[in-house]
Amino acid sequence: MIRFVICGVGHIGRRHAALVARRPGAALVALIEPRAAVAAEVAAEFGVPVFSALEEYLAAGPAADVLTVATPNGTHAELAVRALRAGLHVVIEKPLAIRRTDAELIVHTALDTGRRVFGVMQNRYSPPAAWLKQVVSEGRLGRIHLVQLTCLWNRDARYYQPGSQPDAWRGTRHLDGGTLFTQFSHFIDLLYWVFGDVANIQSRFFDFAHGHLTEFEDSGLVTFELVRGGAGVLHFSTAVWDRNLESSITVVAEHGSVKLGGQYLNKVEVCHIRDYTLPDLPPTNPANHYGAYQGSAANHVQLIDNVLDVLSGGSPVSTNALEGLKVVDIIERMYAAGGR
Repeated sequence: MIRFVICGVGHIGRRHAALVARRPGAALVALIEPRAAVAAEVAAEFGVPVFSALEEYLAAGPAADVLTVATPNGTHAELAVRALRAGLHVVIEKPLAIRRTDAELIVHTALDTGRRVFGVMQNRYSPPAAWLKQVVSEGRLGRIHLVQLTCLWNRDARYYQPGSQPDAWRGTRHLDGGTLFTQFSHFIDLLYWVFGDVANIQSRFFDFAHGHLTEFEDSGLVTFELVRGGAGVLHFSTAVWDRNLESSITVVAEHGSVKLGGQYLNKVEVCHIRDYTLPDLPPTNPANHYGAYQGSAANHVQLIDNVLDVLSGGSPVSTNALEGLKVVDIIERMYAAGGR
């Protein structure tokens, strides 16, 4: 039985807690939540002790094997390092950190302590994404010419100013980090996972509609070259009116063209590859719902299964700390290229 303590019980932390609580082989032993009203609510919901801070849990809490960090982005590294040094494995919600130096500290601490770090990049478990990884790895597309990532979402006042103080971190540089960290790090992860590292980055960022809501951009255009060969472009926005519009990856290559699309990268829209027929893929999980807006596909259960498989059977970590570090590094370079 792998025992979990969840730190931060907002929308995503509560999802982690619910999945762990009902997963065979996993046990939810405690929660960490500083908001008194929320703490009382989740204590009644999950029937486990709730602590106000990680230090309080480490001093007096029931024994656990894994700490899940589901707090604001800018706190991820500090909490993860403390937990690793206390002997816990850690699951870290995306992004791993919002500074490369902090992500490096997590990696080095994990190596020093012999503990495991699991990054939450659940889009890898989407059947279309896993299929794209396979066809590229098998060389079916030949040389990659062009990769285009399109991320056009809605994040307006309903997201940044929902009326609750705990959401005040959203939109700040210190705790949120920026649109590429909070909304689109999943897509940077898929870019790196499938196509490898990038270089020669050029970026332009714009704030069309969020000047009164955030301390950073709501839209951007980023061009880059793939280290393995080929070039790419990322264009993104959270200024789409009312609801999400599109999430897509288009690949133009030597032996064919592919496009994954839909609002949440949930379907193969184009598969035109020489001497190849698209197989039937498993259905994609629906998007995460957060009231007025939606996020990526709800694939957290596969992440939790991977934690159980790794810690009980020695399977490889599906999204390890070095890959999480690389995502932070790429985003940091994209921002630097645009003068941020």
